[in-house]
Amino acid sequence: MSEAFIFSIDGIKIEGKPGQTILQAADEAGVYIPRLCAHKDLEPFGACRVCTVMVNGRPQPACTTPAAKGMVVENETEALKKHRCSLVEMLFVEGNHYCMFCEKSGNCELQAMAYRLGILAPRYPYQFPHRDVDASHPDVLIDRNRCILCARCVRASRDLDGKHVFQFVDRGQHKKIWVNAEVRLADTNLGTADKAVDICPVGAILRKREGYKVPIGQRLYDVKPIGSDIEAKRQAAGDR
Repeated sequence: MSEAFIFSIDGIKIEGKPGQTILQAADEAGVYIPRLCAHKDLEPFGACRVCTVMVNGRPQPACTTPAAKGMVVENETEALKKHRCSLVEMLFVEGNHYCMFCEKSGNCELQAMAYRLGILAPRYPYQFPHRDVDASHPDVLIDRNRCILCARCVRASRDLDGKHVFQFVDRGQHKKIWVNAEVRLADTNLGTADKAVDICPVGAILRKREGYKVPIGQRLYDVKPIGSDIEAKRQAAGDR
């Protein structure tokens, strides 16, 4: 069995294990690297690039880049913050995000990321695309206005549920999430217990009749900033 090794993130010594990505090693060590498409239950994908870090002076996605002995990683720099802000702002203007009355408000990772980065309003002009809502399924709806093309639902349906309910169609600015039926979500084999239903980071896939069970103000990111659960690991280790 290969031995653990040491590398650094912003001068902090991180213990990595063979086969770990930078993001996985950082999470275990309690160092938060922003991300949107990455999820602990899914294989790395590298779609959003919000997790971009500088590795030995070169930009690399932390979710797909293997950690290695002696590498020097920069995560909290002004240049990287500007990069992440630009990406998040573009995701807002390329969709139709109704944060003030979205059922996912307070639990939305995109919204929480914007708060963490200090974004109050995007600098880019809104595109106001025309996107469909599919509420045909008795228990789940798709609001493509809020989709950020992270592919979490695609990967979860394929790798965790074994169903291939979701997939991308078209290219470029016309790219969108679609289902394995001619038109409607109701005609797919999506089940309410499927992992793909709960893994969306925004309000694009929602369970019906559950939107306001937890009042706004008491939701996950209303209470603590995104990434707090990871950073708490390092704080706890420092207290021991």
